[in-house]
Amino acid sequence: MSEYKGIKGFQVQTRTEDPSPTEAQTGDFYYNSTTGQFKTINTGGAPIGTWASGGSLGTARYNAARGTAGTQTAAIASGGAAPAKNNVEQYNGSAWSEITEINTARSRMASSATSYNAQIASGGYTTTTVNNVESWNGSSWSEVNEINTGRYAFAGAGTAAAGLAFGGDPGALNKNESWNGTSWTEITALNEGVGGNSGAGTYTAAFMVYNNQHEQWNGNSWTELAELNTARTHFASAGTTTSALSFGGENPGGSARLANTEFWDGTSWTEVNDLANVGYFNAGAGTSSSAISFTYDSGSGAQAGTEEWTAADFQIKSVTTS
Repeated sequence: MSEYKGIKGFQVQTRTEDPSPTEAQTGDFYYNSTTGQFKTINTGGAPIGTWASGGSLGTARYNAARGTAGTQTAAIASGGAAPAKNNVEQYNGSAWSEITEINTARSRMASSATSYNAQIASGGYTTTTVNNVESWNGSSWSEVNEINTGRYAFAGAGTAAAGLAFGGDPGALNKNESWNGTSWTEITALNEGVGGNSGAGTYTAAFMVYNNQHEQWNGNSWTELAELNTARTHFASAGTTTSALSFGGENPGGSARLANTEFWDGTSWTEVNDLANVGYFNAGAGTSSSAISFTYDSGSGAQAGTEEWTAADFQIKSVTTS
């Protein structure tokens, strides 16, 4: 009988574990002696990534503005708790720097930003629900037109010139508003009311996740799609409608903090490597392959720690005979 070496000209590599993102090479074929499986490394699929410690915030807090908040190397953390804070910091990929504070101290806002140079921070909570909206131009904050429905614990998408704000409390709202750079307009609502939801994306292609519910916006309407594997609230997300990451949070009953991370490939959610630390009320920024998690509560109070997600664009598949 012919051996693989005789056919291909080289010996099948044997490994005791799958390769890390820095070791893996697309096209590799090997035998995992621990699982007893032959495996291949292919392009696409759930990102094989890990979380690692990043620079610590100057001010420990949780519940900063959630939604689109920049990139892994240019993120912005606005507001937070507790109590309600007006601190704002920007991240350059290794360290956070304090910048000009927001005018109204608050937490649980929605964010629309693609970098730390421009952001719309809307709504939130002080000791009561607020509908204030502030715009950041890279050097200062300005009060702009208020959101129509005051709310907190909701998410945003898009940019400082073209954004969305959807969901929120009090009362698990299904309201969705669009921002055109000047004013807010009520547009097509979510299919279900949510509070403590997450989401990200663009003005015309956004996603919302809450509990294990998942809806996507196409610029005109929301469509319910495949659910998350782990139900949760008060967590963070990053990415797009075809390649997203959701991480952290707490279970719907509020009895457990979570480190779970899931990847969306446009069709289904896959569990990938967990955050190093459990946490909820966290915010996030970036993409499904390069993300950041910050401003969270570990269950024992506000934390200053930051975690960075880095993933290679490939997948490991077990070889089958079918």
